[in-house]
Amino acid sequence: MPSQTYSEGMQAITLKAHFDGRQIVLDEPYELPRDARLVVTVLPETDKAERGEWAQVAATGLAAAYSDNEPEYSPSDVKT
Repeated sequence: MPSQTYSEGMQAITLKAHFDGRQIVLDEPYELPRDARLVVTVLPETDKAERGEWAQVAATGLAAAYSDNEPEYSPSDVKT
C-alpha cells in the first residue's frame, strides 16, 4: 500500500500511532516532512470502543482549531 504524503496548506489529519517503548510509531505509512508540526494526544488505556470515541473527539477538536474559519493571530495577539 503506498503511503500518503503531507502537503503544504493541507487540513489537519488524525493518524493512529503507538509508542513502542522508545519512539512514536505510525500504524500506517504516512510521509511527513522533517520538522512537521504535530500535536500528540496520549489516550488512556480503555476498551476499543471508548478509544475510538476519544480519537473522534481529538479529530473534531483539531479540525475546528485548524479550520478555514480560524482567524490568523498576530504576535501581538499572543500573551505570554
